[in-house]
Amino acid sequence: MIRRILILAGYFSKGVVFSVTGLLLILFGLVYWAIFFPPGQTTPDIENYIILIGSLGAAATFFSGLVIAGRASRLETYPMLVRLPSRVEYLVAVLLATIALGLFIQLLVAGLALLRGPDLVVSRLLAIPPIWLSVNVLAAILAMHASDLVTAGWSRVIIFSLLAFALILNSASPDPESWFSERLFGLVDILNRVNLVWFADVVSGAAGVAGSSLFALLTQTAAIMFWPFRALSDAVLSGGFSASQALAPAVIVLYSAILFLIAAILFCGKDLDFVE
Repeated sequence: MIRRILILAGYFSKGVVFSVTGLLLILFGLVYWAIFFPPGQTTPDIENYIILIGSLGAAATFFSGLVIAGRASRLETYPMLVRLPSRVEYLVAVLLATIALGLFIQLLVAGLALLRGPDLVVSRLLAIPPIWLSVNVLAAILAMHASDLVTAGWSRVIIFSLLAFALILNSASPDPESWFSERLFGLVDILNRVNLVWFADVVSGAAGVAGSSLFALLTQTAAIMFWPFRALSDAVLSGGFSASQALAPAVIVLYSAILFLIAAILFCGKDLDFVE
């Protein structure tokens, strides 16, 4: 099984790398390097280096996932899919190819940024792999959910809408009552100015609901969900992981495993419609 997955992942990766799309992905990485790590200047300190390269890795992995999932949904790959004992193997091959291609672009830019970059001490160097890899895995699985390969019906709309809603709630987590109320009352003023009185009354009522304890509970739940990402950034800026922050990469991988399970259920239960 492992051999089949690795061969299929290599096929997907090779097909993308030696294509115009693969060239554009590599060019995207080089442009990112030229903008954030200008060759004529010294690379910023190690904290900025880790965060900027980590952000690039997540973006490159997400774009790579969209490209590889699109290639995997072509009609030419149908004979390989039907010969596999399980569709999950096919999905794992897409995931591995996505991570490999995204990591290749990330390491390419990371190496170029070190030409005039900061000094990497052993303690900081050992902290980089769990941070980058955990975020890359999550980005790869989100890319699969965004692609036509995995999407079943309105699945990606539901998943990314819930994610966007959770991000909004997380932004309001320090003081949810005032955060939502201020923005909704601001919207009420705008609606009143354009004489949309009925809508203004509805939004005004929603502003009262926003100050309820239920909304506060939702924002606290969202804050707990996004704790691993805050823990990673705090650990990078502080120069090391505390005992609790060290669990953050594992929690992100757990999120990824749950999303991959959902992707596998959707992919295995849908009628595939390949693109010629």
